[in-house]
This record gives sequence, C-alpha cells and structure tokens, in this order.
Amino acid sequence: MNYAGTELALFQHALNWKGYWSSTMKRSVSGRVLDVGSGIGANASFLCNERVTSYTFLEPDAELLAQTDPYGKVGGPIAFRKVNGTTADLRGEVFDTVLYIDVLEHINDARAELERAFHLLAPGGTLILVAPAFQFLYSPFDAAIGHFRRYDRRMLRDHVPDGMKQEKLHYLDSAGLILSLGNKLVMRQATPRTSQIRFWDRRIIPLSKIIDPCIGYSFGRSLVAIYRKV
Repeated sequence: MNYAGTELALFQHALNWKGYWSSTMKRSVSGRVLDVGSGIGANASFLCNERVTSYTFLEPDAELLAQTDPYGKVGGPIAFRKVNGTTADLRGEVFDTVLYIDVLEHINDARAELERAFHLLAPGGTLILVAPAFQFLYSPFDAAIGHFRRYDRRMLRDHVPDGMKQEKLHYLDSAGLILSLGNKLVMRQATPRTSQIRFWDRRIIPLSKIIDPCIGYSFGRSLVAIYRKV
C-alpha cells in the first residue's frame, strides 16, 4: 500500500509544532508503544522517554517505513521494531500506549479502527490521538492528502469505544486555525509551500502557545485526546 499524501516531507521540519503537541502528552507515553501509521518515524524522537521500553512503528507503506531510522534520533535502552501493515495484522499483541498522530483522519471506518486499538491495549493502557480539527476547515489540502474528515470533540467521543476513560480532550493552535480558515476561503491551495509551513511553524505556533491556555484550549487547528482503558 502506497501513501498518497505529500505532507510528510513538508511537515517533518515543523519542529516547533511537533514540540508543542508532544509536550502535552509525552508524560502519558510509556511501556510498550505502538505508533499507528508512523510514516517516516518522525514522532518517536518527540515522544520517547525513560518510561518507554519498546516502540513499534506500524506503517502500511513499505517505502515510508524503510525511511524510518529511530536509532539515529532516540537514545536509551528502547527496543525498536518496524512492521509493514495495519492494526489488523497485530491481533493478539498487547501494548501499553497506542498512538494515532495525524492518522485517524485518513481512515474511513474510524470506529472500527479504534475498536481494534482498544483490543490491542493492556488494561490501564493509554490511547493518544492528534487529529485535524473542525469539519468547517475541510479544504482542498485535506482532500488532496486523503483526509476523510476533520474532528471536533463530540465526533471523537462518538468514535472512541466503551471502556475508555477520557483524560484529556482539547484543541491546540488557535492562531493556526485562522490561517487554515484563510486558506480555505481565500487561497484554496491543495498543497502549501515550504515557506508557508516555515512561517506557520516559526511565527504562528509560538503565538498559539501563548493564546491557547488563555482561551482554555477551546478551539484550534488540531484536536488532542488522551484516553485510558479501564
């Protein structure tokens, strides 16, 4: 299976953004970690910590998986594994943390996907998600990179299986939401330029980090969620 999106190369250098969202969840990442739809493996260096014992990169696109090189970015006694496939191929395995970082929006039947994630989680395990927020922001860029939908809090709650306790569910990047709305209404670009990504990452993300807590994380370009299996 080949991934049709082009945003991985664009966003891999958005270090301020990656540092921002990962700072809201890194303490919840522990034990045996499964990174679903891991792409080129860019998230591991932002999420691995002293509590992580193993990290599985799960990616259906073999070419993207081949680009994953965690040993060059992550230190410590962590066992890394690369698996070419989907959660359906891991039936019977158990993990303490399951990650969906900008992945769920690419999956048509998200409820069924999260049900599989639920069965892969150990009791007390953690499900962590980052997804693009608000369907009214759906743009030609979303369509071009294979997004089925964007999420709000109610929609995501409806997709999470019973037996999961919500620990965190809020929005990030309030200033970025304004940029995304402008792209949809005015520019209507299917693919942003590298210069635009750099401007957003270097100028807008620091602004969002100031505004977001002031507005109680009540809106933003992305939705962040942490659930615990009870």
